Amino acid sequence: MRHHFDAQQWLPCSRELVFAFFANPENLPRLMPRWQKARIEEATFAPPPPRPESTPVFPGVVAGSGTRVTFSYLLIPYIPIRFPWEARIDDFRWNEGFSDTQDRGPFTYWHHTHTVEATAEPESNRPGTLIRDSIDYELPLGALGDLVNTLVVRRQIEALFKFRHARTAEILSVLDRLAT
Repeated sequence: MRHHFDAQQWLPCSRELVFAFFANPENLPRLMPRWQKARIEEATFAPPPPRPESTPVFPGVVAGSGTRVTFSYLLIPYIPIRFPWEARIDDFRWNEGFSDTQDRGPFTYWHHTHTVEATAEPESNRPGTLIRDSIDYELPLGALGDLVNTLVVRRQIEALFKFRHARTAEILSVLDRLAT
């Protein structure tokens, strides 16, 4: 059975900076807990469409549609077995969002859409960016996979995004200061 997960985070940073950060696959290991020792094993970059004139240039690569990235990580703390994950960018829209699909990895199906929207913070009306993540996924083994999702995987995804939001805020606050 397919499952769905949504997460969102608001940051006081420009949409262009937030998008550039997430569109650079080199930043993915920075958003995973250190104990997972995530690393990029291989990447084949497809160029993005032409950059809109108003978009500033930030350092680093940008993964356009067709980019393939293989990274590996530890799934269980203190057990040194690396799990590979190969993802492909299958949609890319400058400063709006992109999607990636798992071609090889632990899920039977994985499709993750990242979107960014320039919007004011509801409480203070400060300008910033709302990041939305929408994931559709399916585990192998049918009903057993659904049970494992209920008992373990869903909580792992929630914990990963809680960590990811904290790291994203930390990293982008530094990058935002450097960019201004």
